[in-house]
Amino acid sequence: MSIFLAGAGPDPEAFPGVFDAFADEVRQRAGQDQASRIAMAVFGAGVNLQDVAAAYTEPLQSRMECGIVIVPLVPGKPADPAAFDGVDGVVVGGGLTPGYWEGLHPAATAISKLVTGGVPYLGFSAGAMVAPALALIGGYQINGMEVCGEECSEGLDSVALRKGLGLVPFTVDVHAAQAGTLSRAVGAVAAGLAEWAVAIDEDTAVVVESAGDEGYKVMGTGNCWDIRGTGGATEVSVRTGD
Repeated sequence: MSIFLAGAGPDPEAFPGVFDAFADEVRQRAGQDQASRIAMAVFGAGVNLQDVAAAYTEPLQSRMECGIVIVPLVPGKPADPAAFDGVDGVVVGGGLTPGYWEGLHPAATAISKLVTGGVPYLGFSAGAMVAPALALIGGYQINGMEVCGEECSEGLDSVALRKGLGLVPFTVDVHAAQAGTLSRAVGAVAAGLAEWAVAIDEDTAVVVESAGDEGYKVMGTGNCWDIRGTGGATEVSVRTGD
């Protein structure tokens, strides 16, 4: 079962393929004759998280019969790892990446065990950024120099990387070409903060077949920018949908 890392928030009209592929894998995991259970982690402060989750749950429920377990992430109250018990799929939404990281970090082992055991994972934007072993959670400066716009900082000054969920071996940034965060991912590798990063455009996703795999494919209409530090240099290659 796969790990789907989408470069933006949910948009089933512009990018239905990622919902279609994830739903297919959830059905396979649950068995064709069984209703699926999906854990849906969403972050917010002072908002109705059921409303936030609807942008993710409605496209899935239109594709299959499934029960949704909302995993609320609010400041100061991280997720209970038991909330993920027995689910057939994990979805992590978009929003404030440091909030998602703080909320999901205590459940990282539980999520990693699920995905390693064959449960598909779908992360949108922040949900894609927290998925790697080494997660980029925000910031716009490296060594005091701006590497992307301050509007992409997520409330942090210096670019910050933390231990993530451990699902993929490369660091992830999102909204790459559209928000200008490609330069942040390049800067993180050039500065030695990460050895390997993949910056994902909007309407685009990286798909890894199983946890820890180094190979990946690209789906969608945009680019993925593969950035690697090699011998003191930083090399960037562009990959498009297969």
